[in-house]
Amino acid sequence: MAYKTENALGLFFGLLMGVLIFGFTFWGIDFSLGADDRTLKIMLYIPAYLFLAFYLFLIVGLINMGYRIEESGLTIKWGLYSVTLPWTEIDELFQVQGRGNIFSMLGASWPGYMVGLYSVKGLGLARMFATTPQKGFIYLKTACGFYGITPADKEMIKAIADKANKEVQVVDMDEISEEIKGKNIQDDRFYKILFNLNLFFLLLFAAYLAIFFPGSGAPPSIILLLVLAVALFFFGIGNAGRLYQFSEQGGCILLLLTLAVTGIFFILSLSEITLR
Repeated sequence: MAYKTENALGLFFGLLMGVLIFGFTFWGIDFSLGADDRTLKIMLYIPAYLFLAFYLFLIVGLINMGYRIEESGLTIKWGLYSVTLPWTEIDELFQVQGRGNIFSMLGASWPGYMVGLYSVKGLGLARMFATTPQKGFIYLKTACGFYGITPADKEMIKAIADKANKEVQVVDMDEISEEIKGKNIQDDRFYKILFNLNLFFLLLFAAYLAIFFPGSGAPPSIILLLVLAVALFFFGIGNAGRLYQFSEQGGCILLLLTLAVTGIFFILSLSEITLR
């Protein structure tokens, strides 16, 4: 029997952000660099296309993500990848509830989508093939590895328990102490302030260029600064969240550095447009 995931939010957000970010990136590189900058343009296009290919790979994986209960075992499908967990190999079965502290070890995520290797503080590592595990998920401990899945049909866990002949253990993450599951990044006000400041200054930078750059006589290369600022923003927030779990100060410092570089780009644009 096949089970789907609730991937509407993740797919909508992923497609929207992909069109906006990659559309602007490719336009910005082409607009900023002329025929004399062919080498630099190629050097920027290569990683941009590689990231686009990887992003499309993630989107295809989300579209094709699902689970199937078969006689041989539980099959997890994601894009072109699939793995079957034999029923005899399933050691423990958990229904995880509450807000867990989940962070990436080697994975990709955005609202409504999480895939890759993640650490679930209080439980352990898990290969996530999920949409919204923050709202709860099925955690499987098997001889083939640990997995996290989020079927749309909440009754699927009963079918797994029957096939694997295992008892469903309930874990409420809200009842686990902070000493065990660690501090949730969403509960750190200073980190949230730095994150919001990064987003605010990036949007302010974009708005400033949209209003004052046209007709200013400034070189088109100014737009490239915004392209780099966008890339830096996603690099910063992605790695800061991961670093935070090992060093709270390190995660905050990385956000501060990202904010500082964006500020420098902003100042350079001001000098070329407003102060020229």
